[in-house]
Amino acid sequence: MAALSKACLATARLPARTQLSSRFLRQQTALPRLRAAPAPIRFPVATTTRRFFYQTPRRPYQNYNPHNHHERLRNAKPLLTDRGFSGFIRSPSTHTVAFLAFLGAVGFYFYNVQTVPVSGRKRFNCFTEESVEAVSEQQVKRIEYDVERQGGRFLSDWDPRTRLVKRVMRRLIPVSGMEDSDWEVRVIDDPRQANAFVLPGGKVFVYSGIIPIARNEDGLAAVLGHEIAHNLAQHVGERMSGQIGINILLGSFVLMTALWGGAILGTQLFGGTVLDMLFSRPMGRKQETEADYIGLLMMAEACYDPEQALGFWQRMEHMQQQQEGAPPEWMSTHPSNHNRIEKIKQWLPEAMDKRAQSDCAGTAAFADRFRRALAQGLLIQ
Repeated sequence: MAALSKACLATARLPARTQLSSRFLRQQTALPRLRAAPAPIRFPVATTTRRFFYQTPRRPYQNYNPHNHHERLRNAKPLLTDRGFSGFIRSPSTHTVAFLAFLGAVGFYFYNVQTVPVSGRKRFNCFTEESVEAVSEQQVKRIEYDVERQGGRFLSDWDPRTRLVKRVMRRLIPVSGMEDSDWEVRVIDDPRQANAFVLPGGKVFVYSGIIPIARNEDGLAAVLGHEIAHNLAQHVGERMSGQIGINILLGSFVLMTALWGGAILGTQLFGGTVLDMLFSRPMGRKQETEADYIGLLMMAEACYDPEQALGFWQRMEHMQQQQEGAPPEWMSTHPSNHNRIEKIKQWLPEAMDKRAQSDCAGTAAFADRFRRALAQGLLIQ
């Protein structure tokens, strides 16, 4: 104990700097306190996401031979069988749907039936003038494209032939009943083509080849009056409406002949031609006759000579006789020139009276009467 006391006393007598150093060494040599280990850092593990239709295993076809397509077609099941078609026809649901569709079609037809005032002909027309004009805008673009593609050109406004057509139109437009239309006259430089037409909306196209046959303003007025009459009588809408019925009939025939194999091919090839001969072409001939009559009275009201229409069609008949000739009337959409000439001879006295009664002021008296009669379903006496 005495020795330990001396040692402590000796330590106490050491300088302060020596005491601090020894204390620092004891702290450094002391064992560190135990602490809890930190939580391990977890990094996200990249997992592959399976996408649909991507590297998905496919079951191989049994007995599949990629080079034997004929065998696969021969073993394929038909989409329509006799038993399935018979069941579809005999189904009460099919009968109900067919009956309701028939009633709706009949009601829609009679709701859109009109009477042509100048002939008393009943017709089906479900298109308004606005909808027909919208379709004609696409036709105008198509005509312009076809003329450019074929290397043709439109005559300038200063060409004498264009000025002639515009001069005639300035007298016909006031009596057309369509003064508010956006009229535009285009003359196509094609001396081999004798044709002219007026699209709904007032778009006039005249081929230069018809001007020598018309010879003068009166003859050209007969041509343009006829074309304007098609628009006044809304013949374009009637043709579009008739095409709906033809497509429905053709589709029905195709469905009815679907069970007879080759019969469906025959229906598709010849059914359209037969329906065209039975419906479209007779309707076209009637429309042409109506346009002849309306155009004749229209040119007379504009103070043009109606007798020039007779001379124009006589020259057209002579030109066709010199060429390959026209098809029989029953195969054409137009009446024969001979029948047209005979009809114009019958209408000439009335047209001459119309010209005598006209004050040549360009009033649309006849066109206005026609529009009112068409809306009311009446005849013009």
